[in-house]
Amino acid sequence: MTRRILDHPILGKIEDKNYVSFTFNHKVYKGLENESLAAALLANGIRTLRHHEESGSPRGFYCNIGHCYECRVSVDGQQSVRACLTPLKEGMIAESSGQLQTSSKEDGGLENE
Repeated sequence: MTRRILDHPILGKIEDKNYVSFTFNHKVYKGLENESLAAALLANGIRTLRHHEESGSPRGFYCNIGHCYECRVSVDGQQSVRACLTPLKEGMIAESSGQLQTSSKEDGGLENE
């Protein structure tokens, strides 16, 4: 059974045949090659991607279009990668562990305060 919408009323049928393996927090999952890492995680039942830098509260998907930065994870050793904009590749290693760096206005990022 899949959590994917394979026959969308507007987009039509989706071919789900090019599966690849990837790792999230040391556990191996399968997803469709080149779908977003966020979509693959959602299809595998993953909802929490990281924890807030200050409060420790769980963080997950919010906008899913690259605007909000809530889906930041580490991918293949690179920190603060947005899962919603990252195409899934064979052997990709994604992790939520560790405190992620926050962006500031000085380095061109967003600041919530």
